[in-house]
Amino acid sequence: MTVLAIILALIVGLTLGLLGGGGSILTVPTLVYALGVYPKAAVVMSLPIVGGAALVGALEQWRLGHIELKSAIPFGIAAMVGAFGGARIAVLISGRTQLFILGTVMLVAAVSLAWPPRIRRETPETDARRSSFGLLSVGVGVGILTGLIGVGGGFLIVPALVLLGGLSMTHAVGTSLLVIAMNAAAAYAGHHGMEEVAWDLVWLFGAFVAVGIVVGGRLIRRVNQAALKRAFSVVIFVIAVLLMWRNYPIP
Repeated sequence: MTVLAIILALIVGLTLGLLGGGGSILTVPTLVYALGVYPKAAVVMSLPIVGGAALVGALEQWRLGHIELKSAIPFGIAAMVGAFGGARIAVLISGRTQLFILGTVMLVAAVSLAWPPRIRRETPETDARRSSFGLLSVGVGVGILTGLIGVGGGFLIVPALVLLGGLSMTHAVGTSLLVIAMNAAAAYAGHHGMEEVAWDLVWLFGAFVAVGIVVGGRLIRRVNQAALKRAFSVVIFVIAVLLMWRNYPIP
């Protein structure tokens, strides 16, 4: 692995640990452009990297008491269903198209991080039921994206858990990591046998991501998350534009 790839792997882990998502969206571009992996293989390889690192982070967050299983289990199951389906759909499109879609999703992630949505919480039981439906819907949608382009989807999971699930930011971040691990496992199952996986690279890259995620999880209370999100959104925006420019569909 190159020094650039190691730095990016650590950044992926740190942002996952600090924000519960966002960082994993850099995994596929790093594999493709820093390590020369073929795009469709990079999507598949990103799943055990992101999922394994998220599981490491989830275990740490479980130890700290920051995971809400009542939210994680239904959300995670919905995401797994979508992830398996998204993986099957991915077979039908080219790697170039996958990277273009990834760039588009990264633009959305950049906006989401820079300007988090503000939704007024309401208390009646009907709103609770609507929130449950909303969580499951977001879960399926995030899962489809994971299976299709290899993103963990934390930039959508965390706001959904806060705004629809009523979790605190700290608990939403921890719970998000467990959902991402479940999500990635289902997506990999959907891709299994379709692309060759360089496991030596997966283990090495994943190890650096895991280091970053543990460090990030321990720094979560010491970092200004609003400032971090704004700074990271700029990085994602720039990479997204480059990714879309390089992979714009050609008739």
